[in-house]
Amino acid sequence: MTSMSEQQDRFTVARWTKNFEELDREIGRLALLCRVRILDAGVIGRVLKNDASVCGADNAAAFAKLRDLLMMHLVMREISASEVGHLYTAAIEGHVVTQLRTSFPDLLGHWPPA
Repeated sequence: MTSMSEQQDRFTVARWTKNFEELDREIGRLALLCRVRILDAGVIGRVLKNDASVCGADNAAAFAKLRDLLMMHLVMREISASEVGHLYTAAIEGHVVTQLRTSFPDLLGHWPPA
């Protein structure tokens, strides 16, 4: 039998997982619109610095929203880490990135996709 605390912990982790999945799916969609290889090393940092040269397509509105959502992801990460801990947050992010790689295989590699 699980304790109330364990049930709450599982619920909290599940809620954070769902929140990150939804946010990161939109980040993936916007990255595809902008043709940004968001999962390549260093690309997220460049987007956060407002470096649109990482884009393979000119879409200023989508790039601005992509940048805003990446900043939101970082804020959510801090809140999640304070609520469920850094290990759970890292595990959640790992799960979400794995799903993104499956759902959006074109986020890595050369543009245009083969």
